Amino acid sequence: MASTKKPALKAIVLAAGVGSRIRPLTDDCPKSLLTVAGMSILERMIDNIQACGINEIIFVLGYLDRQIEDFVRTTFPDLDSHFILNRKFRETNTGYSLMLTEAAVGGESFVKFDADVVFDIEILRQLIASPFDNCLCIDRDIQLDAEEVKVLRGDGNRVLQASKTVDPTKAAGESIGIEKLNSVAAKLLFKELQLMMQETENHQAYYEAAYERLIEKETPFHTVDITGLDWTEIDTHEDFHAANQMFARQ
Repeated sequence: MASTKKPALKAIVLAAGVGSRIRPLTDDCPKSLLTVAGMSILERMIDNIQACGINEIIFVLGYLDRQIEDFVRTTFPDLDSHFILNRKFRETNTGYSLMLTEAAVGGESFVKFDADVVFDIEILRQLIASPFDNCLCIDRDIQLDAEEVKVLRGDGNRVLQASKTVDPTKAAGESIGIEKLNSVAAKLLFKELQLMMQETENHQAYYEAAYERLIEKETPFHTVDITGLDWTEIDTHEDFHAANQMFARQ
C-alpha cells in the first residue's frame, strides 16, 4: 500500500568490503574513498544524502575502517553519524553487515546504500518521492549478466525476485544498490537477517536474500525506474574508468 505521509528517513551506508577486484587501488585506501571526477565516492554520496534532507547516517565499516571514520568526522563534522564495525568483514557479506545496523536503525524507515555506488542525486530524489514504502532502484538499460542483481517484476510494478540468479531474459533490470524501506518492513527485515545469520553458511549472503524472504511472505516491494540517469557501481578497474568519464561530464 502506498503512503501519503513521508516519514523521516535515516541512511545506511555499507562500507565494510575490501574491494579486492580493484586492487592495487584499494591496497591502502578503502574503495569508498577513491576519487571519481575530483571527489571521493563517499563524499559525493554524503553530499547527495544531505541535499535530500537526510542528516543521520549509519556506516558499517570493516576494511581500513579508521580511514573512513576519520574522513567522515573531518569532512562532515555536523553530520549525525554512527559507525558500526563489522569485525567479521573478511568472512561475511552485505547481509551480515546490514544486520548489524538494527539497534542504530531503531525500527525506523531508512534508505540503504552500497558504498561503492556513484550516482546522480536525481536517483535519490526519485526514490524518496516514490509513493511506495519499500522500493528498489532499477536500471533497464543494462547488459544483464551473472554478476548483476537482477529484478523480476509482476503486476503493479511489484518485485517478485531480486537476486543474481534471476533469468536475465525475464528480468526488468538491475538493482543498483540503493533501496528505501519503511519502519514495518525494517523490523521484519532485521528478524529475517537475524534468522539467516544464525547459520554460518548464510554469512556470505547478500542482503537481497532477506528482501526475497520478505517478498515471499507478502511484504510488498516495488521498483523505481531510474533508467537514463547516471550511476555506476565500482567493482572493477573498468567500472572505475567508466565512472570517471561519466561524472566528469557533470
